[in-house]
Amino acid sequence: MLTGTTGTTPPDFKAQFACSPRGARLARHQAVRRMEEWGHARSSDAACAVALVVGELTANAVQHAHTPGRTFGLRLALLAPEETAGLVRVEVSDAAADRRPPVVPPSACPDGESGRGLFLVDVLAASWGWEPRRPLGKTVWAELRLGT
Repeated sequence: MLTGTTGTTPPDFKAQFACSPRGARLARHQAVRRMEEWGHARSSDAACAVALVVGELTANAVQHAHTPGRTFGLRLALLAPEETAGLVRVEVSDAAADRRPPVVPPSACPDGESGRGLFLVDVLAASWGWEPRRPLGKTVWAELRLGT
């Protein structure tokens, strides 16, 4: 994981949210605000892609790790901001006891009611994956290109 920032790199965003649908909405809203602070308009492709990825990853954390009184963490980090095609890293950490790796379901069909979240993350992200957390839970991360 990344640690801190140096030079003129904008600071990372880190926050904890209630493991609830409201918490997921607030996380998405805060992600868009941070993208605006980093110079990406709310309606830009980069901000919309980050909002969608944050929405999907936080929805998964809420659905699969919901335990009363628990929270999930959101971290956004700007990687290589001096480059036009820099990356933003999105990390969502939960405290789920189940540490199975998230996978894109083979049945993620466009007309289905569910199962498209990680498919969308896979399409939008330059790369994504997960890491176990100690002593409990996991962090799912995605890196998105900001420009071309």
